[in-house]
Amino acid sequence: MNWHAIRAIYRFEMARTFRTITQSIASPVLSTSLYFVVFGAAIGSRMGEIDGVSYGAFIIPGLIMLSLLNESISNASFGIYMPKWAGTIYELLSAPVSYVEVVLGYVGAAATKSMMLGVLILVTARIFVPYEIAHPLLMVVFLVLTAVTFSLFGFIIGLWADDFQKLQVIPLMIVTPLTFLGGAFYSINMLPPVWQKIALFNPVVYLVSGFRWSFYGTSDVNVGISLAAIVGFLLACMAAVWWIFRTGWKLRA
Repeated sequence: MNWHAIRAIYRFEMARTFRTITQSIASPVLSTSLYFVVFGAAIGSRMGEIDGVSYGAFIIPGLIMLSLLNESISNASFGIYMPKWAGTIYELLSAPVSYVEVVLGYVGAAATKSMMLGVLILVTARIFVPYEIAHPLLMVVFLVLTAVTFSLFGFIIGLWADDFQKLQVIPLMIVTPLTFLGGAFYSINMLPPVWQKIALFNPVVYLVSGFRWSFYGTSDVNVGISLAAIVGFLLACMAAVWWIFRTGWKLRA
């Protein structure tokens, strides 16, 4: 394993984040803080509890997951797309670096940025809403697994994209709507029976539900199923990345 190459890619990507800290860190935290102000403080104070949890506290896992998914995809996709756009991807492919080391560098940096953001949002939430974390270890497991999985997914999107517009298509038109419909702001048990069954086809439901269980011990879906879902998606992304580098799809054209 070429740890020097991994460290070089990782440090380069992290340096890019700190050069644009306003866009990379401050902006998502500020946007999420507005959700806490509007939904947590303004609307939440006029709503009853959900599963024994105040509405303001109930939406914290959903808001963290919303930011985590979007930022993981965005960081990883932009990180690998820029070398493709600039043409330096060929230098990377011809260097004595395996695809595993390339993926570890880019995905590791993207996941680190996303987890930093998730922790910052968690700390910021304390300013607006009191909350407790019932299972901190499992919360960290969900945070890490989600960040790594969707960073891998974003890496695939970055390899697939032919222009900057395509980088935003899946996050904006698929991931964000699925997150809003995945129980980020409500329990799917509040839906009519038919829609509850339909909601179970939304993969984000399992992420939000499992993450919420680590906070409050309540969830819409069994936590074991939630863990299995995220691990299954992680394995699928790993298989897709292996196939891309094995065949050279979107890399050697």
